[in-house]
Amino acid sequence: MNYTFCAQTDPGLIRRNNEDAVCFDESCGVAVLADGMGGYSAGEVASGMATTLITTELNLWLSRDTPSVHPDDICRALAASVDKANLAILQAALDNPGYIGMGTTLVVGVFQGDHLFLTHVGDSRCYRLRSGNLTQITKDHSLLQEQLDAGLITRAHGVGRPGRNILTRALGVDPNLPFEVKVHPVAAGDLYLMCSDGLTDMVDDASIACLMGQDNDIIKLASALINLANAKGGRDNIAVILIHVKDTQDERGKLSRLFVS
Repeated sequence: MNYTFCAQTDPGLIRRNNEDAVCFDESCGVAVLADGMGGYSAGEVASGMATTLITTELNLWLSRDTPSVHPDDICRALAASVDKANLAILQAALDNPGYIGMGTTLVVGVFQGDHLFLTHVGDSRCYRLRSGNLTQITKDHSLLQEQLDAGLITRAHGVGRPGRNILTRALGVDPNLPFEVKVHPVAAGDLYLMCSDGLTDMVDDASIACLMGQDNDIIKLASALINLANAKGGRDNIAVILIHVKDTQDERGKLSRLFVS
């Protein structure tokens, strides 16, 4: 598979600072997005630490000169990098009183071969558009999601509900952070979206799917998603990472036909 990445962030229309952070390394197929929280500037610190540290750790591991990598090894490397970032954020808060209480959501994807290795913490999400169908492939770690799972409310009733952004998990809060790494098969033509709640609180899934189905230019698409979130109020920082999947063999076939002609 051939993966193309694009990332953009925007402070939105209300907040002065931007606590969202994004980072990707196309050469090793890593994408990381985080939405920080805490006191003044502390959220920016937490999200920046998470994205930088995890991307660096995974790059070092994945760029090793090894003949083959087993999927279980990628899962372990991903888990280890998240755990290291979690402990680093906790330690930074202990060392600096101004950082007490900081934390961050997280979504990390490692695209290797025809698989996506995915983990997340909090309510930052990952979506997949395949054959025109948009699927949320992460489940929020939030009080609202727990109420939905328990059947206490419907999704329609959850829109605009007070406390909908209360998280049940966040990076930098618990030294024994529970999280899972899930492996998803990837198909040529897939389009993946990682985003913070600054997008999903403003724009419903149907509108996201409509935009994602209109244009394969992921740079224009990232701007369109952010612009729509701002047009609907832009109450929070907005972060998006888009990953477009193409079949390498198909691309080679197109090139060979061009040369033959």
